[in-house]
Amino acid sequence: MSDPIRFYYRGQIQEIRNLAPTRTILQMVREDFHCRGTKDGCAEGDCGACTVVVGELREGKIEMEAVNACIQFAPTLDGKALFTVEDLKQSSGELHPVQQVMVDRHGSQCGFCTPCFVMSLWALYLKRQHAGETGAPGRADINDALSGNLCRCTGYRPIIDTAKEMTSLRRGGGTVYKHGGQTFFAPRTLSELAALRESHPAASILAGSTDVGLWVTKQMRDLGDILYLGHVAELHTIREADGWLEIGVGANLNEAYAAACRHFGPSLHTLWKRFASMPGRNAGTLGDNVANGSPIGDYMPWLIALGAEIVLRKGETVCSMPLDAFYLDYQKNAMQSSEFVQAVRIPLSEAGSHAKLVFATYNLSKRVDQDISSVCAAFALKIENCTVVSARIAYGGMAAIPKRAALRHARHHRLPHAGRAEPAHPLLARAPGRRPLLARHPRQLRGGLR
Repeated sequence: MSDPIRFYYRGQIQEIRNLAPTRTILQMVREDFHCRGTKDGCAEGDCGACTVVVGELREGKIEMEAVNACIQFAPTLDGKALFTVEDLKQSSGELHPVQQVMVDRHGSQCGFCTPCFVMSLWALYLKRQHAGETGAPGRADINDALSGNLCRCTGYRPIIDTAKEMTSLRRGGGTVYKHGGQTFFAPRTLSELAALRESHPAASILAGSTDVGLWVTKQMRDLGDILYLGHVAELHTIREADGWLEIGVGANLNEAYAAACRHFGPSLHTLWKRFASMPGRNAGTLGDNVANGSPIGDYMPWLIALGAEIVLRKGETVCSMPLDAFYLDYQKNAMQSSEFVQAVRIPLSEAGSHAKLVFATYNLSKRVDQDISSVCAAFALKIENCTVVSARIAYGGMAAIPKRAALRHARHHRLPHAGRAEPAHPLLARAPGRRPLLARHPRQLRGGLR
């Protein structure tokens, strides 16, 4: 039996039954609903011409987020609401204020990308209204909202209507959608997910679709059966307990980075804002990055440097292992059949330790936003009584896997006091007129990292 995919779109609940599980939201909107304001550009979530807004009920609140329709599969909309530029039209026929400002300020030229610039600005407009913020948004907020678009609410009525409709759309159990020999599973609980993973070990696991989506749009892969993690509430949790920060693999990248930045400082915040675009971070999850283990992913180096562990589950059995031991070779990891990644744990403190953590992470790329790193480096030093008692260094983009610089385990290197001639650890060594290496801007290191 196949459950229909149900979501709110164009003022009513839509039920989809005859749709391939890997058909993208963009394809569905343009070809099935004939709403062609959303454009097809890069098919990899980079250019932003396909930006739509998706609404989801989370803990009794509606969360509205801009995402890239070209790499999101249509069945992931089950129980949610979809908005495209066509939904911004006022009942009077007038333009939405966001659209009108674009006209008044001559913000459109050829017009190809304009609808999705409008959708990104609309998502920002909604977030600010829901937060009770008044006045014009700051430049940093505008830059962040538009970071995924290259070249603002149809009133509260549709949002309130959507909230009412979405409550009725939530299923008591999981979704099983079948078409063309493929099955799309969307469990609602962790135990249901674990059981499905055991009974369908060959199914492709889908989280935020920022990586797997490209397997379809760029590599034309047949994913077979799909196991979608997006509806499992337990995987979205972020908590601190027993000296660990535990981030569920379903938490999106903005949520995960925000939690980590509270502990690990400004350089991680800088990396956060350079990581992908706002739509990419809204949709992408910890699971996308960690489980797939791209050698050029910017997430794994800093997690490895901080001594993170990956939490794996198989059935009712849960275990953990160091993240740097998880990756074996290019696109190969230590996960066993029927296992899946449940969470990532980052140590916050060591019992009885008085060492101070000095942490920094940098990445080099050809441009600031929306680019793949040439190299990403992370450094975690523990210092006690002016002595480096341990150093963990990790890189991305330097090998077939994200990798720790294992031969650079530094222990008990004394830092110099005034009047002492003994050398510091090389990473902290000062040359006349230079700051410590860890404090220097990453672009100054380009010659030594090629």
